[in-house]
Amino acid sequence: MTLALETTELKIELALDGDWFTVCDLSALLPGRGVAALLPDGHQAAIFRDRSGELFAIDNRDPFTGAAVLSRGLTGTHQGRPFVASPLLKQRFDLASGQCLDDEEVRVTAYQVRTA
Repeated sequence: MTLALETTELKIELALDGDWFTVCDLSALLPGRGVAALLPDGHQAAIFRDRSGELFAIDNRDPFTGAAVLSRGLTGTHQGRPFVASPLLKQRFDLASGQCLDDEEVRVTAYQVRTA
C-alpha cells in the first residue's frame, strides 16, 4: 500500500529584497531533510524543517566546493544550534545564521522564512 503525502495549503516563503517569495508547500519538507528551491535571481536556497517544526533557509551553494548541494546534507545540532553538514567535505553550517561552524571566516546567506 502507498500512503499519500499529507497535503496542506501552507506555503513556505522567503524574504527577498523586502518582499516574500513562495518557494514550496510545507508538505514538501520532511523533518531533518532539505529541499532546494530556485530563486528569481538564479541562486538556489536550501530549505529545512527540523524535528520540532522550525523552518530554516540558507544558500544551497557549498562555498568550499562551489556545488549546489547543501540541501542534500545531513542535519544535526551542535551546542543547541541546528546545522547542516555539506555532503561533500562535511563542513557544518548553522541553519539560523549561515555561519560555518568549522571555519569562522566562511558564511552562507541565511534567509528569513515563514509559512503563509
